Amino acid sequence: MWDRETGSSLSAFLKKKKEVILIAILLIILFLLAGYSYYSRVTTIIPPVAVERNFVGIIRIEGYIEEPSVVNRYVDVINQALMNESIKAVVLIIDSGGGYADYVEQIYLDLLVLKEKKPLVASVVAALSGGYYIAVAADYIYVHPTSMVGNVGVKASMPPILIPSEQFIETGVYKWTGFSILEFPFTLDKALENFVSAVENGRGDRLKISRIELKKASIYLGSEAVDLGLADEIGSMQKAIETAAEKANLTRYDVVEIRPRVEQSSSSLQSEISNYTSGGSNGLTIDMLNTLHPPPAIHYIYLPSDALRTMSQSMPPIQSSINISAPAGRGTVIVDASHGNQISWWVLDSLIVELAKRNVTVSFLSSWIDVESKLDNASALIVASPTFTYSASEIERIEKFLDRGGMLLLFFDPSWEFIGLSGLQSEIIAPINSLSTRFGLSFAKGYLYNEEEYFGIYRNIYVRNFRDNPLTQNLSSLVMFTATHIYSVDNGVAWTPSGTFSSMSEKTSKYAVIASVKRGNGTVIAIGDLTFLMEPYCHLEDNYKLIANLASLIAKVEVKAPEVEKEEAAGEIARPDLPVGTRKVFRDEVDGEVSNFTWIKVSEREIVIERVNQTTHYYLNEEGALERWTSNGKECVYEQPIPEPPYPLTKGKRWMHETNYTLTWEGIEYPGRLSEENLVEKFENVTAGDGNTYFCARVKYKREDVIYAYGVEMKMTMEGYYWISSEAGTVKQEFTIKYYSDGSLIGVENEKIILLSIEK
Repeated sequence: MWDRETGSSLSAFLKKKKEVILIAILLIILFLLAGYSYYSRVTTIIPPVAVERNFVGIIRIEGYIEEPSVVNRYVDVINQALMNESIKAVVLIIDSGGGYADYVEQIYLDLLVLKEKKPLVASVVAALSGGYYIAVAADYIYVHPTSMVGNVGVKASMPPILIPSEQFIETGVYKWTGFSILEFPFTLDKALENFVSAVENGRGDRLKISRIELKKASIYLGSEAVDLGLADEIGSMQKAIETAAEKANLTRYDVVEIRPRVEQSSSSLQSEISNYTSGGSNGLTIDMLNTLHPPPAIHYIYLPSDALRTMSQSMPPIQSSINISAPAGRGTVIVDASHGNQISWWVLDSLIVELAKRNVTVSFLSSWIDVESKLDNASALIVASPTFTYSASEIERIEKFLDRGGMLLLFFDPSWEFIGLSGLQSEIIAPINSLSTRFGLSFAKGYLYNEEEYFGIYRNIYVRNFRDNPLTQNLSSLVMFTATHIYSVDNGVAWTPSGTFSSMSEKTSKYAVIASVKRGNGTVIAIGDLTFLMEPYCHLEDNYKLIANLASLIAKVEVKAPEVEKEEAAGEIARPDLPVGTRKVFRDEVDGEVSNFTWIKVSEREIVIERVNQTTHYYLNEEGALERWTSNGKECVYEQPIPEPPYPLTKGKRWMHETNYTLTWEGIEYPGRLSEENLVEKFENVTAGDGNTYFCARVKYKREDVIYAYGVEMKMTMEGYYWISSEAGTVKQEFTIKYYSDGSLIGVENEKIILLSIEK
């Protein structure tokens, strides 16, 4: 057999290979004979006790410790080391990010027993969180210069909220949940104290870092850990073996790696969790931890950022898609839910109760058109944790509301539940600040924390400094939960203690968490937390007094009736006079990106719109209704053609249309449905991009477009206005477009279109 690439025969290769193997075997034998006389050899089997030989045992602590099978293996090898008299000392090789708190503590306590009888030395590759908890059981800790050490802290999943059943009953209030939600942070703090105490006891006088610094959960390189007394010396595993032997007064010894006597089978989940390396989590997620240890659960564990992102995806934010409206009238509060706001009745329940006591009703509105139309009869507007920005026209509408004496309440909470993926994609604070900065207020990035004064955990902060203000009347202390602060020019009304940190600046200051400004005849109040409004948190300190003060201020608001705007003229809009051959050029702005497109009336039955990378043909029937359209290989056919507006347009005229349709794309047909509503609100003059002014009907427009593809429901909603004139047809459009996949919001666009020129 001939190898064309190497030019050699297979038989010659095999003959040569045998010679190489024989030489290799001889070299290995010689090496072992020479090496044995030095001091040791490594084996993986413990010899019978009857053979009098001295061993330094190696125990490897590797991976996450989240499963019973994993902790049982470690308990087994520790027990072997303890019971086998031939093993005189033990070296721990640690490369672990910790795990379930109870399992980590079990290993730690067993190692303390082992240390009482035999020297115990640690050699650290990575010892993070529970991995370091285990390391401090050792008499002496070696690290590499860039080993990762520390992360002293606790992670936990909060107790669930019980929704009781009449079929499954319990004997105590915490029988299902295990803990009080309010007390659980203190339970976590006790677990942290156990960890810190273990570090202090293990390191003793060698420790050069304070308890407060330890509790920061920082990660240190090996060289830093030695300087801070978290470890003893830079050194290799061989150095750790030598030290263990010296402590056991051994001059001749072998090294044995202690393995479980019976290897247990691993599930697929276990294999993912146990294969930890210092470079990443290898897919470990909060969901996986919660599957193994349902909430409430406590972990001494380090999770890299990729696992935290997965946690974000596994915890859906609080949000409301409801559109509930109370009767319009005096004393109505509108909650804007039209900007992807992460807010619900659940969050505002206590405030709603206090408002109801004062005969103030609350409306949750998921359409900005509905918000805008009801502002004239409202006393307050609540904007809480929006996830996409406010347009200039929306802000102007809110300013008019404030000028008449209305109240604007701005809430923002930097915790995940009130941000969600949509907020993350919108740079978190950009949506709320698109509105708040108009009034001289800006919500800060990050969250506040205090390491000396806190409720349960470090980011549950106290607020105890108040300005004399109706909002802060009778307040002496508040508790806020993962709150942010507010930048303003001397408009703060409540501050944290001076030792409070910002997570972004890492500087201490007295941070304002509540601010208030006057705008026109109205008031803007900004608060950097939402959790304090919810039960049971609202009953801590003076939180409920703040809620009651807020409700009282809202109930006292007196809003002037809006002035009736003078219409440019009475009358109507006739059917636009656009002969065949008319060309119109529009400027199209979508979320700040600007382009132009051309509208052409090719015939009485065909309209063409030309964009940079797309040309769309619209085909009309004899009545001017849209039957179908084609665009770059796609075709859409409507079962019921979409009619043109019912000219002449007069104020208050309303029309609606619904139809099914079929979209054909690359030879595949997709079913869909469309519904739209139109209302002529008023008449006004509009100046186009070419400087010409047109008398227009302003039409409020709502559209829902649903299509089904590959088992997924894709939905687009469009809400806003268009302005139409008799001379030029459509002159201007302003829409907010939202995209959904199976009910989940996946994108938002704000689009503005203005006429630049027309040629008839």
